[in-house]
Formats: sequence, C-alpha cells, structure tokens
Amino acid sequence: MEQVRALAPLDDPLSSLPFVHETLSTLRGEIGGSGAALLGFVGTPWTLAAYSVEGRAERNCRRTKTMMYGSPQVLHALLDHLTEALIVYVGYQIEAGAQVVQLFDSWAHHLTPEQSAEFSMPYAERIIAAVRAKYPHVPLIFHANGGAGKHAQLAACSADVIGLDWECTMAGARQAMGAGRTLQGNVDPMVLFGPEAAIREAVTRCLVEAGPHHHILNVGHGVIEGTPEESVGLFCELARQSADILAAHGRAQQQPQPVAA
Repeated sequence: MEQVRALAPLDDPLSSLPFVHETLSTLRGEIGGSGAALLGFVGTPWTLAAYSVEGRAERNCRRTKTMMYGSPQVLHALLDHLTEALIVYVGYQIEAGAQVVQLFDSWAHHLTPEQSAEFSMPYAERIIAAVRAKYPHVPLIFHANGGAGKHAQLAACSADVIGLDWECTMAGARQAMGAGRTLQGNVDPMVLFGPEAAIREAVTRCLVEAGPHHHILNVGHGVIEGTPEESVGLFCELARQSADILAAHGRAQQQPQPVAA
C-alpha cells in the first residue's frame, strides 16, 4: 500500500508525455478534411494494473490475482490511482486531436465475470462518465478481450460502442445486447494470414450476423505483427464495401433453391 500511495499523479501530461500530443496533433493535421477519424486509445485500469504488477505478459496473471485474493484493498487503491490518471490522459488525447477514444481491457480474459464486476467495469465506467461530462461530443469505445462470458456486463456498459473479440459469435453478441447497440468487431485477426477466400467468408459472416445497422466492422483485437499488408488492405476495402456485401448476400438468400430430382 505504501508503494501505491507513493505513485505520482498525472498532473501535467504535456510535460511527461509530450510525444503523445505531438503524434496526435500531427496525424490530425495530416488527416485534414479527408473524412477519416483519428482514434486515441488507452488501457483500462485493470489491464494497466496487471501489466504493472506482473512487469510482463504472464499467462496466469499470478501476482496480480494473488494480490486480488490476499490484499484486495491494495489492488483497489492501485486501480483508483490509475483511473484518476486515465481520466486526465484521455482528456489530454482529445485535446491533442483524438476524435474517438477506445478503452482496451486487453487482460479482461483473466477475470471471472464476478471479478470483472468488481475490479474492471466500475473503474472503466468512472472514466467514461468523467470524460463524457467534459467532452460529450467524443464517442467512447470499450473493448474487453475475453468478454464472451461477460455479455450482460458489456450490455450495461455506458460506452457508445462495445468492442468484441473473436471468441464469441457476432450473432450471439447481437442477441445479448440488442439491435440498437453499436458493436465493433469481431473477425479473428489470424484469418488475415489466410487466403483471400477465407478473409471474404469471415467478413461476410460477421456482417450478416451483426445486421445492417449499428455495427463497425473490425478484427476482434489488434492486427498481429507480421500480418501481410495486402490482407489488411483487402479487409479495409471489404469494410468500405460492407453495404454491397450485405445486399449481395440478401439477394443470394432469396434465390430459389434447386429441387433434387
């Protein structure tokens, strides 16, 4: 607890993180009036706490979950500190030019639904509420890696968009969260290492299951290092063609099926 209390607050991000402002403001200038949007992103308090405590990617999140069970008050204090810092940091990114901000809970898969409800979602909601109060015009996305068993929590999240990983079906997520909820995802990023036909099939399935409204086509997490650039290009082009893909699928479904002799 003494170490948590000794952590410095993020009072002046322009001084401590000047490269973030430079990068975002430069990109915003380059985008100009192209119609593209500049996205900022941050880790959630839980994910940053786990990275901090473990010091590396650790498959069982052993030290952090040992703290969770043995000294939950210390973990809550760390999460509280990170939450306050992230409220400042998200605002800093918006002031630098970010037009949308995504909160990544990349280590949510380490949490049971009950643990998520205590150690992740309330802190993310604090960030969302504080940022929305100051910047109501900026959409906020919440993405939980490993969110398949937490759809009820995600449905209750107040973010404008819910990002989904590839461990659930888009149809199941749509059913759980409703037709009016904007969902993002959730194509397996590893399909981009496959042939063009596999990419087209995965994209079509995702689009059809999500429905024609309130969906942002995306992969279910980050693009993996080494992914062929031409595959990323194809995926982006298919995203631009999403309305045509859905229309073509609908026409194909209406075609009369041949009757077996």
